[in-house]
Amino acid sequence: MYPIESEFGMLFLAASQRDIPPMITNDAVIFGILMMIVAFVFYTANSKHPALQRFYKFVPLVLLCYLLPSFLTLFNVVDPTQSNLYFVATRYFLPASLVLLVISVDLHGVFRLGPKALIMFITGTIGVIAGGPIAVLIVAQFDPQLVGGSGSDAVWRGMSTVAGSWIGGSANQLAMKEIWMSDEFRNEALFTVMLAIDVIVAEVWMLFLLLGVGQAKSIDRLFKADASSVDELQQKMEAFTLKTARIPTTTELLLIGALAFGVTAYCHMVADGMSATFGRMIDRATDPDQVAWMRNFSLNKEFFWIIVMATTVGLILSFTRARNLEGAGASKVGTVFIFLLVAVIGMGMDIRAIVEHRGLFMVGGIWMLFHVGLMFLVAYLIKAPYFFLAVGSKANIGGAASAPVVAAAFHPSLAPVGVLLAVLGYVLGTYGAYFCALMMRSVAPV
Repeated sequence: MYPIESEFGMLFLAASQRDIPPMITNDAVIFGILMMIVAFVFYTANSKHPALQRFYKFVPLVLLCYLLPSFLTLFNVVDPTQSNLYFVATRYFLPASLVLLVISVDLHGVFRLGPKALIMFITGTIGVIAGGPIAVLIVAQFDPQLVGGSGSDAVWRGMSTVAGSWIGGSANQLAMKEIWMSDEFRNEALFTVMLAIDVIVAEVWMLFLLLGVGQAKSIDRLFKADASSVDELQQKMEAFTLKTARIPTTTELLLIGALAFGVTAYCHMVADGMSATFGRMIDRATDPDQVAWMRNFSLNKEFFWIIVMATTVGLILSFTRARNLEGAGASKVGTVFIFLLVAVIGMGMDIRAIVEHRGLFMVGGIWMLFHVGLMFLVAYLIKAPYFFLAVGSKANIGGAASAPVVAAAFHPSLAPVGVLLAVLGYVLGTYGAYFCALMMRSVAPV
């Protein structure tokens, strides 16, 4: 697998031996290390040091938040399979982050961005949803085994997690993993490969997007696009930021925590009842074929209902006074939870997958090329500014972790636009990825 004569290859080999106990098994210690890693990345990313600014100009911070924790597993410092952090992150942090991110969405504000911004965002979503099954169909023509399989080995199950990440973000990715790769279909090896594909392919595209920011005016001329709407939007967002920003009080921070974990508790309570009800219906059915759709749609899975309820309740609350907590930093707290999720996920990422699974990376590349091609085609047809193309794409592919970075590359005051569209991606992520998974299952060779 790795060249034994290479010292680095020996490290890879040693780290892959799961019969060797990891150096650290205490979850409190592991969580502290992950917290320090995330804080270190953010601290250095916001440093004024010229060398660090140049470094983060080409290396997205979200990539490091994935990559650095993966080294802990690679060199056997930790073993994610022996840790309970994944359960805590998916059952507590995940629904809480969804509530706090979705509650801040201003649907009226999204529509006020103009039709071209929404069209480009929706185009990005369609590009991911349709790109998955199209990539499976293309590759199946010359290598059906690569995208085939059944049961826990079905590649489409792993690809569903990529769809969740590329439409919404890490929260939606974990939702797809728990829906399609849990219980009898659990396949951690496949998930780690898909995680590497997700991060690496997405960050390569982000690098090209950031390089295109410097050529935005030339691209706009090519598209014959009028970028005056972007300038007007910039002025509006500057005024909005000044109007809503405030220093949160202790009471407001407690309200944010109560709302996030209170809704999470409610989601767990509803999920317990709904999953049990559908589970009994499936068990009591005299004809399994009549209730197969319940199992196929994961209606008997607690996690499915937790995610759906968290997204739905958060969206409902966005129309109430609870949305005012955004000014106190609700989405910032949600973002902290998201990056802790990213770090926990990163522990399970197998960076050796690039060498071992080149074929699956090709599938991911075809998938991304379809998304990119569709984005440029629609932008040219509707004469959309490059800003809407870049932010609309990353609001899908990168979510709340990357979209603000791309938006801020045009102007710092435009960063909230990336957040706004990315939050919309969280709303659509679970639903869109679920539909994408169903299409990939229907076209995948068995």
